[in-house]
Amino acid sequence: MGLFDRKKPVIEAQAAPQLMTDQFNYYIPTTLTSVGREEAMSVPSVSRCRNLIAGTIASFPLELYKKSTGEKLGKPLWLEQPSAHQPLSTTIAWTVDSLLFYGVAYWRVTEVYFDDGRPARFEWVAPGRVSFVTDPYTNYITQYSVDGTPAPMSGLGSLVTFQGLDEGVLQRGARTLRSAIDLETAMRVASATPMPSGVLKNTGADLSQEEVQSILAAWKSARERRSTAYLTSTLDYQPTAFSPRDMMFVDAVQSTATQIARMMNVPAYYISADMNNSMTYANVQDERRQFVSLSLAPYVHAIQDRLSMDDITARGNIVKFDVEDAFLAVNALERLAVIEKMLTLGLITVEQAMEMENLSPNGNTDAPNVL
Repeated sequence: MGLFDRKKPVIEAQAAPQLMTDQFNYYIPTTLTSVGREEAMSVPSVSRCRNLIAGTIASFPLELYKKSTGEKLGKPLWLEQPSAHQPLSTTIAWTVDSLLFYGVAYWRVTEVYFDDGRPARFEWVAPGRVSFVTDPYTNYITQYSVDGTPAPMSGLGSLVTFQGLDEGVLQRGARTLRSAIDLETAMRVASATPMPSGVLKNTGADLSQEEVQSILAAWKSARERRSTAYLTSTLDYQPTAFSPRDMMFVDAVQSTATQIARMMNVPAYYISADMNNSMTYANVQDERRQFVSLSLAPYVHAIQDRLSMDDITARGNIVKFDVEDAFLAVNALERLAVIEKMLTLGLITVEQAMEMENLSPNGNTDAPNVL
């Protein structure tokens, strides 16, 4: 059993230990980015990268371990469901989302334990709702506000901050995101007007203004309906703008998707941006390990390291994502071969081997009889 399992959460404000939200001088942008999260997510490559990172990490269970021995302890209430109003996966996904786009994420303390004042429940707070005041000399944060209302710096209602390893893609990748958004806009305009703009050249006798307007109206109507238009021998259509094919939209989208994959640290072939790279069944496990090590690790460590700090978790215990079982587990034959080798060397017992495979131990009288 874990230490927190013996405590009952209370929602009255207690004298909680000082949360470490005002003791970290992290990057504070001096200029506002010109790209918002909603705009960025409208780009398919961005949303794909976001969902790959946030969705994968959200599938990892959080576990409590004894730091000195690595023993898995019982989970406290908040580790199974940090927020009373949403499942763990949702809270983690939006926490990773905040770290990815803004470089910082916030949880607000909604319940605390009576025994030591540590947080017992949280709720995720969107970064756009949070503002802060900094010390003019040290640049340390001295006051947080949520929706314009000052928040306590410790205890019930205070904010727990998760600091990312950079300033977030909205800040460092603003130009790349803006180019992708402009490209999406250009493609939408080209799709709405499939034929390039142009002029109708008359090589015959001059026409009256009424005749000209009538011909232009008929031509425009035919283009809007995408039907075939008729031109006389004295009229000729001359395009004055590039067609979508001439503008090489396909190549531009592919190049932009590759740049976005690099910016968000996701392998390009994960978002179909690298057509020259293919992944075979033989190296799926290696690719997954590389994805965890190079793409997911910054966000995994930012969350689990913050939750392991003394103001949240008791000293001597640590919080970690169970990445190995959730994402990196080998196939059944390889796993059984390892267990067999461990049994041969006497490293584990048969009961322990059965537990590793989630099998009922021998002599389980609770198991139903099968006739």
